[in-house]
Amino acid sequence: MKITKATIHAVRFPLREPFIVSYAAYPDMPAVILRLETDSGLVGYGEAVTDEHVTGEYFLSAYEILKHLLIPEVIGENPFDIERIHRKMDAAVSGNPAAKAAVDIACYDLMGKAAGQPVYNLIGGRAHDRIEYPRVLSIEAPEVMAEKAVRAVEDGYSSLKLKVGKGDPKEDVARIKAVRKAVGPNVPIRVDVNQGWKTPGTAAAAIRELEGENLKWIEQPIRMGDIRGLSDVRRKVTVPVMADESLHGMEEFLEIVRLEAADVLNIKLMKCGGIYPAIHIAKAAEAAGMPCQVGSMVESSVGSAAGYHVVTSRANIESAELTGPLLFSEEIGDLNYELPQVLLSGRPGLGIIVDEAQLEKLTVKKETVQ
Repeated sequence: MKITKATIHAVRFPLREPFIVSYAAYPDMPAVILRLETDSGLVGYGEAVTDEHVTGEYFLSAYEILKHLLIPEVIGENPFDIERIHRKMDAAVSGNPAAKAAVDIACYDLMGKAAGQPVYNLIGGRAHDRIEYPRVLSIEAPEVMAEKAVRAVEDGYSSLKLKVGKGDPKEDVARIKAVRKAVGPNVPIRVDVNQGWKTPGTAAAAIRELEGENLKWIEQPIRMGDIRGLSDVRRKVTVPVMADESLHGMEEFLEIVRLEAADVLNIKLMKCGGIYPAIHIAKAAEAAGMPCQVGSMVESSVGSAAGYHVVTSRANIESAELTGPLLFSEEIGDLNYELPQVLLSGRPGLGIIVDEAQLEKLTVKKETVQ
């Protein structure tokens, strides 16, 4: 089986409401959907969701990188030769993990379809039979977040993730305490600062005010390049600390382990380059005794399904936050969310059916390379 043709779609997914994190507010979610065709007639789909603030990529730059540098390297390759494909991509251009993830995911979709197996059976099988996801709340006023949190619990969500980190940390503390008071002491709450508290001193002071709130963890409280600072925060607080933006690939992973900078790791396919490198990080984390989760860059069913296959296959990946399809008012796939869990279909490859007409509707730019 050889890859013979690629179609690159730049798309914008409309959101039900703006998605607000510490460093940006998104009115819609730009992405690149990759369609790979083979000489056997099989078609595989991949996705790149970029974040200028985290990976340094813009969705149209990922589009051009795929068109000019990555796709020419993979035309004629067997998608099963995934180690070779990653080496060729890395030789063609450094960085650009989301663009590389699109190729990686499409290759795994093709592998699964060729083998007649879901992707998780190619990377370890079923380590988890049930995968739950939290209700993610954007940054808003404390009373608004509290009201939405109560509604989420009433709807059947088993855990909450709160986005904070915009403005005064004292306001974030008020947001978190308001939600905890509203939902009671036992609902698991995860807090994601998205680098917003910036410095170790500010972060440690804010976290100490939250040590009685029974939080699952505090995610990436300071800027992503400061792994030593993250280690300093962790030593000064009792709430578990998660590394997210600080963890891209194996280089950062080794530094996090060396400096004991985190209790939990957030692996994202868009940060590390796809399924293949994500599995490597998860295995290394298991050897280091560190639990992981697979997080989201707000992907569609394509990228979200890829992440859930990784979660399914690894016992030390204990949680997932891939809820992008639930945030969109229009989507292209059929990933099945039955609150509070996602159900992979068991079909070959990623296991999703892509609506080609919907993909064309949401496409703002398209190119074919062969």
